[in-house]
Amino acid sequence: MAEDDGCTAATAGPDGEAVRVAPEELATLFLFEQVGRAKLEKLSALGRVARFPAGAAIYTEGTPGACFYVLLEGAIALNRRVRGGGEVEVVRTDHRGSYFGALLTLIDKDATGDPPYANSAVAVSDCRLFVLPASVMVTWMASWYPMAMHLIQGIYGTMRVSQIRVSERENLMSLGRLTAGLTHELNNPAAAAVRAGAELRERTAAMRRMVAEAAQAPDPGALAALLELQEEAVAAAAGPCDLSPLTVSDREDELADWLEDRGVADAPGLAAVLVGAGLDTAWARSVAERVGGAYLPAAMAWLGNVVETETLLAENAEAVARISDLIGTAKQYTQLDRAPDQRADVHVLLDSTLAVLRHKTGPGVKVVRDYDRTLPELDVSAAELNQAWTNIIDNALYAMGGSGTLTVRTRRDHRTAVVEIGDTGPGLAPGAADRLFEPFFTTKPPQEGTGLGLDIAWRIVVDRHQGDIRVASEPGDTRFTVCLPLPAPGI
Repeated sequence: MAEDDGCTAATAGPDGEAVRVAPEELATLFLFEQVGRAKLEKLSALGRVARFPAGAAIYTEGTPGACFYVLLEGAIALNRRVRGGGEVEVVRTDHRGSYFGALLTLIDKDATGDPPYANSAVAVSDCRLFVLPASVMVTWMASWYPMAMHLIQGIYGTMRVSQIRVSERENLMSLGRLTAGLTHELNNPAAAAVRAGAELRERTAAMRRMVAEAAQAPDPGALAALLELQEEAVAAAAGPCDLSPLTVSDREDELADWLEDRGVADAPGLAAVLVGAGLDTAWARSVAERVGGAYLPAAMAWLGNVVETETLLAENAEAVARISDLIGTAKQYTQLDRAPDQRADVHVLLDSTLAVLRHKTGPGVKVVRDYDRTLPELDVSAAELNQAWTNIIDNALYAMGGSGTLTVRTRRDHRTAVVEIGDTGPGLAPGAADRLFEPFFTTKPPQEGTGLGLDIAWRIVVDRHQGDIRVASEPGDTRFTVCLPLPAPGI
């Protein structure tokens, strides 16, 4: 195993040899007080003394953990990086015999190489330390205390597996929520398409029956006029109808009365169809003039059926297009047809996530997009990044309780793309922001959150994409800021 400076920077004696710790001194430490003389002599020979001046870094979190340390003199502090930036001091001690360093090497039996240090160690005052290479410590523990090693490794393994299982459960629950939302979104256009299809079948059957009546025009000119009027009606049906409800009602009543006076069957229903397509009584009069009064009932029935058929076809096309858009959004969100790592427009990813979560937005939430479209595409795992956006936005929507403003903003900050996701909810409780990204920490009531959503977002942004994620909160303004590195120039 490789050794870091803490293992090799031992204090040298007058002859240049590393200074050893006498077995007698080791015996005074609580850690070795039950160890026999022969074993103490062995440890003394395998270890060495290292000195660090006040303020010096002994090792740094995340670097390969090659050494096991025991405090002989002085005071040390152990610090942990905080998700959101900075460090927090977790331990400060001057107790002789305190041990720290490559503890993961002892407890993770599946580790290969040197597992990284889980914290950073700093000398608070001038320190003298007993240093053992981690490989020596593992061999010593396994040989002298095998049962203890099995217990330690078993407990650690169980805890790690439990966390993995709960994390997988969180991902499955998130997938289930998204699937339910997508199903809800698909249901409306699918039902509309089915309904339009059934009605189209009825209209087609009716048109087959009307062909004979329409063909009985008193003269060829009336039939030719009917064909022209049919095209006019189709064009009118394809255009927008911007009439107010009151105007529509008045026009339907007027046209229904006019049609009834001329013996047209189902005048109210026919009037509703024609007025809905933007046609009125004046147009009906022009029909009577061009086809003749005797042919009017058959002509109006035919034209009404044509208009209704065109309307149903438009509704069906709109429903199918909506289904296609939703499927396209789902594909964009999941990135099923893309490489895991790719160049992607962060705005496309954000929009696909917002579309997938539309069922959670509701009418009471206003979504504001403030995008810097000059941002270049980023080198990302798009599907994973969408999961991070989902977890953050889902928390923001939950915090607002169905009413408020969700703001999604992007900007550039030197060599970083910045994404801000803000909500107008009540804000976080005091102290919650410092723990928000910890596994299993949640501000939601029991049974409503696992406390892993933001932990997953952190690991995706920070660990997977070498970015950063922070949160700032006050009543009415909670903002998550995600920073992602921009591609190197020229790449």
